Amino acid sequence: MHDPLPGTVDGTVRQSAPLRIGVLALQGAFAAHVDTLTRLGATASEVRTPPDLSGLDGLVMPGGESTTMSKLLSSSGLFDDLKGMISDGFPVFGTCAGMILLATEVLDGRPDQRSFGAIDITVRRNGYGRQVDSFESDLDVIGLDSPFHAVFIRAPLVTACCDRVQVLATYDDHVVVARQGNIIVAAFHPELTDDGRLHAQFLQAVAVGSQ
Repeated sequence: MHDPLPGTVDGTVRQSAPLRIGVLALQGAFAAHVDTLTRLGATASEVRTPPDLSGLDGLVMPGGESTTMSKLLSSSGLFDDLKGMISDGFPVFGTCAGMILLATEVLDGRPDQRSFGAIDITVRRNGYGRQVDSFESDLDVIGLDSPFHAVFIRAPLVTACCDRVQVLATYDDHVVVARQGNIIVAAFHPELTDDGRLHAQFLQAVAVGSQ
């Protein structure tokens, strides 16, 4: 039995100050995440170097090219710092490539590609096809009172999922939104729509964890 997911549509969490959420900005679709978080009342900032992690309540890892992001995480010095923070319970929301970076196993990654092993899933990069195979679908997500319109672009395919992982949404019998402890992942790009409810769920989870 999993704990109830914080941030359901009728849940409220009071904060004395806006949450400070970083968005990994080494490569990929980070600007739209900053806009969504700001619209929801968080103080959002771009993260490119280890000092940028100081004072944050949580982090979003956006979509992009996961092998490039892995290299840049190492060359920037962010990887090891983030690895330690995640192990200590630092909340992270990973979307598309962010899901790959947080997965325990990446089936078709480069030999030198690193992942944080923060959520017990196995993923295949571009598992739904290449850019030309992009698609959209309405998903039923636990905690939301109406479907979420999801945009899949070169999305990772979850091929295995541990029992410790809470499945929040599926598409074609595959996990596309999941949570384990302080980590939430989505296989698609929630920042590419005007629907901020998944980001709001993440903010609620961060707020509950900070109390």
